Amino acid sequence: MVTNAATYGRSGTHDFIMIRATAIIMALYTFYFVGFVAFNDLTYQVWSDFFASTGNKVFTLLTLIAIVIHAWIGVWQVLTDYVKSTGLRGALQFILTTTAFIYALVGFVVLWGL
Repeated sequence: MVTNAATYGRSGTHDFIMIRATAIIMALYTFYFVGFVAFNDLTYQVWSDFFASTGNKVFTLLTLIAIVIHAWIGVWQVLTDYVKSTGLRGALQFILTTTAFIYALVGFVVLWGL
């Protein structure tokens, strides 16, 4: 059996399920957020109360994690399909994945006010 060292033990089925699961989480959050914006008069107080809720913070954090996982798998798939140079692919993957994690970290700090 041939194994690919670039997959780190993942399979295509695992990636497929993770992409779909994270897409569902992101879609649910989008509907939730659009519903909030559509049905509320947005003032600073309403916005502040919305993001002060622990449930909303957890849902937002779950969505941020889903975005990072979705981006990580998507970047890996696109780069392995279209960038043939191993060095360039590794550098791009490192830069883009690091950027996604930094965005998630900043989102976490802003969300929880640490």
